[in-house]
Amino acid sequence: MCKKNGKKKKKWLSINDGLYFLSVSDTKRIVILGKTGAGKSSLANTIFREKTLFQTGDSPNSETNKCKAETKSVNGKSITLIDTPGFVDTKRSEEELKAEIVRCITECAPGPHVFLIVLKVDRFTKQEQDVINEIKDHFSEEVFKYATLLFTHGDQLPEGQKIMDFVQKNMSLSDLVEKCGGRCHAIDNKYWKNVRQDEYRSNKFQVKELLKTIDEITEANRGGCYTNEMLQVWEKVIQQEQKHIRKSSPNMSEEEISGQAKVNTSRLINSLIKLADITTDALLRALFGVARLDENPI
Repeated sequence: MCKKNGKKKKKWLSINDGLYFLSVSDTKRIVILGKTGAGKSSLANTIFREKTLFQTGDSPNSETNKCKAETKSVNGKSITLIDTPGFVDTKRSEEELKAEIVRCITECAPGPHVFLIVLKVDRFTKQEQDVINEIKDHFSEEVFKYATLLFTHGDQLPEGQKIMDFVQKNMSLSDLVEKCGGRCHAIDNKYWKNVRQDEYRSNKFQVKELLKTIDEITEANRGGCYTNEMLQVWEKVIQQEQKHIRKSSPNMSEEEISGQAKVNTSRLINSLIKLADITTDALLRALFGVARLDENPI
């Protein structure tokens, strides 16, 4: 659950018949997923009304090599955007991508509230379908309950056409939008500025509408976050690290403790990932071991 009036609410999740406390703030965590070159980083900059906060480029190769998270207030709401490396990036191996997605978990724990699945206003080819399949493989079918489709390059829509008109011309896209609860948006990161004649073509208006959808997704999921076994274990490890920091540095604020715990935990995962041929299952077992060892010190 998300907190209200600056106070945290408590949430318990069952993991292997055990109950674990998850501490969740009112900041909404939003993970941006999509194909290399779809405009994920530019989208993040547009939402935050920034130009260079997230690295962008015109090259077909991914400009985002590592997951990056930034938190800002947008329309009075605290939002953390987590930009991820692009799927189908020819410069990165599948294992490298998986490792970086796992690193992203430190910023998502105990789980993201929303996924933005980014596509371009363009033909929906087999490559785009492969990206959707990879997202589903990484996060399971459950991901779509927490997702909205976000189409960039909205200026390519013909005059008077809206994104649902574009989607309905393709059966695969229509099915995908249906999986996402009928949610989809278009935005242009460059051209749709203050267009008074057609409010729909203002990216300021589109960001406002997107924020409404993000609230609707959170409400539909009763304020909860997307989670899986890996995320639950990762949150457990972060909580253990927070306990250590509180004991060793009693003068630190809760915000500082939370940030330091994520940094320390991220270093742990970096060390684990550097081990030769480590698999996701092996990493999960290692994290379980860390959490249990901290709970039951020898």
